[in-house]
Amino acid sequence: MTNNNDTRFSEITPEIYELSKLCTENGEICPALYTQYQVNRGLRDINGNGVLTGLTEISEIQSSKLVDGKKVSCEGKLFYRGYDVEALVAGFLKDKRFGFEETAFLLLFGDLPDKQQLAEFNSLLARYRSLPTSFVRDIIMKAPSRDMMNTLARSVLTLYSYDESADDISIPNVLRQCLQLIALFPMLSVYGYQAYSHYHDGNSLYIHSPIPELSTSENILHILRPDSQYTELEARILDLALVLHAEHGGGNNSTFTTHVVSSSGSDTYSVIAAAIGSLKGPKHGGANIKVVQMFDDMKNSLSDWSDEGAIRDYLRHLLRKEAFDHAGLIYGMGHAVYSLSDPRANVFKGFVKQLAEEKGMDREFALYSAVERLAPEVIAAERRIYKGVSANVDFYSGFVYNMLGLPTELFTPIFAIARIAGWSAHRIEELVNAGKIIRPAYKNVQERRTYIPMDLR
Repeated sequence: MTNNNDTRFSEITPEIYELSKLCTENGEICPALYTQYQVNRGLRDINGNGVLTGLTEISEIQSSKLVDGKKVSCEGKLFYRGYDVEALVAGFLKDKRFGFEETAFLLLFGDLPDKQQLAEFNSLLARYRSLPTSFVRDIIMKAPSRDMMNTLARSVLTLYSYDESADDISIPNVLRQCLQLIALFPMLSVYGYQAYSHYHDGNSLYIHSPIPELSTSENILHILRPDSQYTELEARILDLALVLHAEHGGGNNSTFTTHVVSSSGSDTYSVIAAAIGSLKGPKHGGANIKVVQMFDDMKNSLSDWSDEGAIRDYLRHLLRKEAFDHAGLIYGMGHAVYSLSDPRANVFKGFVKQLAEEKGMDREFALYSAVERLAPEVIAAERRIYKGVSANVDFYSGFVYNMLGLPTELFTPIFAIARIAGWSAHRIEELVNAGKIIRPAYKNVQERRTYIPMDLR
């Protein structure tokens, strides 16, 4: 319940509205100046190519190839430490292993583990799945936030206070911290949600302890669900989602944030909290929530989900800012790097179909498939685009999480549970190479002015 003091804390007063007008009026920069000074907005050029700001061995995104000296779009590929992700997935699925822990080992240490190394790594993570005494009661259960990413960031920053070597940025200490965070992220996220669900929605409070023998995906479902029950297919698809979200190059916003803050010499908890803040944004980790919300609106708007003409019309309305959130976007379609295809979406799709059949959601899957097929045609007709458009991983991930019964509040934290493996690898890489502090340049376009004394203003 909100009291008067709480309301006043959040109130935007008339004075603030007036001052905000000054921010807007005096803060706008003429778009033409970006071209004049050859500024690559978003660190991407006019053709969508990223500005090269660093080197990495952790992962590679391939979306084009050179043919007769010319850059040509190709089917998307993603490599972890030089290994094709599709081959990695095929490998652990063939052997009926859970793949996230194996993937985390590969990203952190540069090589695939053998059976003994993987077993020892799993045991290490299991030992680290233990929060400090009373942490859940004193930190997570108090003042629960309605946004789980903020709850996660707060928990990470608070762990600093429990670490006697929090500021030590030697590689052994940072590795220890990163492994602990990889192990703890599921608990911090799910317990944070349980606290919110209890105190804000009046639901029963369930706090299940993790089971050492279970994988990360199994433990997530175990500690989230009141009865701790799940099917093997559910656990394996969630594991697959974690693998596909674990890493995606050094240039994505949250991973670049990891490099930037690490380059300043800051501690691990501050670095990861900053990355969480980046991932929270709807243009980054929060995109899959937008996809689900868009499809909910679409299903409510269409009388016949199989009518492709009606689907096309709805997609056109989206692009013309006449439907859903009026942003002019078809969420889940297109990617900053990929053009012909996102390999993560391709891997995901087959398993999504299996889960949809298990859950009796074939009609929803058919609608998703139709939008995936029709959206590029509609976008090409409505917009001038410099490259192809295809479904990205967010297109299906939200649908998967819905079918798994995951609350919307946990969609982005699930992304963080996966990506902490990649962030950790990049943080260590930044520290090992001990480069300069990352400091790009901004061009000032404000004219010089003569100071005006107070009585003449």
